[in-house]
Amino acid sequence: MPSPYQGTAPARWPAVTQDLINDHPLQMNELAEVVLSAWDSIFASKMGTKGFHIGRDIFPKPQIMGFLLHELIPLELAARYPNEWRGEKSASDKDIVYIPDASYSIEVKTSSDPNHIFGNRSYAQATTKGKKAKSGYYLAINFDKFATSKRNPKILLVRFGWLDSDDWVGQKAATGQQARLPPAVEKGKLFDIYRKS
Repeated sequence: MPSPYQGTAPARWPAVTQDLINDHPLQMNELAEVVLSAWDSIFASKMGTKGFHIGRDIFPKPQIMGFLLHELIPLELAARYPNEWRGEKSASDKDIVYIPDASYSIEVKTSSDPNHIFGNRSYAQATTKGKKAKSGYYLAINFDKFATSKRNPKILLVRFGWLDSDDWVGQKAATGQQARLPPAVEKGKLFDIYRKS
């Protein structure tokens, strides 16, 4: 599928992004609400026979918090709309699958960086047959890390938009494992749907 931004100057990317968001079956305020609800549920859950709590007894690294969001957001959407949304089931699925039309499915990216999201190096490489497409809708979530204070970390920023596979820039070093987005891409193709005040 050709990029919806094909032949469009970066100055016009925000208008294309707005059209893509308007066309999406989810309302952005509800999507932000789902993210915040999933985050809150992490801290409300009890674990183990002694009822341990994340944020009181357990202080996971950002990768674990991101994993939990990846799992809980699709579950929350599937609970609300069981015939429309589900989580990933195969390697070719996006993280959140829109059952009636997979072109509206969503890839989730999380980061403890306050402003940016990252992919692994494979995002800057061609898609392998049988693997998920790297172009499409993205939900980008930035959150606090656990600190030494007793305050639980917060969601800082939630953005939504469309990224193309060639938007990702891989690290130049052969051992580099990360891909990043240029500032113009993050600004023009991902729109804020929640920002902590």
